[in-house]
Amino acid sequence: MNTITRTDFLFPKQTGKYTGKVRDVYTVDNRYLAMIVTDRISAFDIVLPKGIPCKGQVLNQIASKFLDATSDIVPNWKIASPDPVVTVGHKCDPFPVEMIVRGYLTGSSWRSFRAGARKICGAPIPEGMREHQRFDSPIITPTTKAEHGAHDEDISRDEIISRGLIAEEDYVLLEKYALALFERGSSMAAKQGLILVDTKYEFGKRDGIIYLIDEIHTPDSSRYFYADSYESAFAKGEQQRQLSKEFVREWLMANGFQGREGQKVPEMTPEVVEDISSRYIELYEKITGETFLKAEITDDIYTRIETNTENMLARLL
Repeated sequence: MNTITRTDFLFPKQTGKYTGKVRDVYTVDNRYLAMIVTDRISAFDIVLPKGIPCKGQVLNQIASKFLDATSDIVPNWKIASPDPVVTVGHKCDPFPVEMIVRGYLTGSSWRSFRAGARKICGAPIPEGMREHQRFDSPIITPTTKAEHGAHDEDISRDEIISRGLIAEEDYVLLEKYALALFERGSSMAAKQGLILVDTKYEFGKRDGIIYLIDEIHTPDSSRYFYADSYESAFAKGEQQRQLSKEFVREWLMANGFQGREGQKVPEMTPEVVEDISSRYIELYEKITGETFLKAEITDDIYTRIETNTENMLARLL
């Protein structure tokens, strides 16, 4: 199946390129970014050997929708999405911290709590909480943005400010924006019968103004529960039905892979790849409430991406 796993474009006035786990980001004229969301998929900080059809389109279009739906809360980097897998926007100077907002004691926060922690990134966790329990109000658990190939690390508000990573007045704004975005995302999720459990936001600065950058509320950056089964599952102590990339990690773990040295990625058969693709499309439709329309797949898919992106950049340069 035709997937976008690697790009190597040279756009007019291109001044740089960054290759992430999933995204290829091109800097143009030192003012703009062309972010191409590929079909690569990662788990346990490892890029898996096969791409997932439609994954890039799913992530790009969800992020694009939520950037538009939250632009009244905080300015964001997006200018336009000229192709199903491309977003073109303003280049910002990123803050070296990711703002993770948690509404529930789930995932790594639960694992820390179970191990005895009663503060996570400086945020107090009440005694007696159970897995998947809702916090009285959402908490922020920031992490450092690690260099390529390294792991993010938990960090507290006080450490961020004392180490000079972010000025206090800026950090106060980041907290305000992150909580407001989470509230908006939670409201939009509720309309789709979902609970926004936790998510991450990244911010940057341009001309002295803070911008929301990168993706927002996608299944790669967020965790959702199904609202209709939450209370029943919580009362019984059962695992929650969730919408996230967790199913990929679960498949890997079931096949003996957790990203540890010496472990081998299990075979990604065509059936496995197709199943993951179908799950991502299901995620799109459930999160947005819209029918997913696959972009036309042709042998000239890279030409399509290049042409659409260059036409957009030409209007900006």
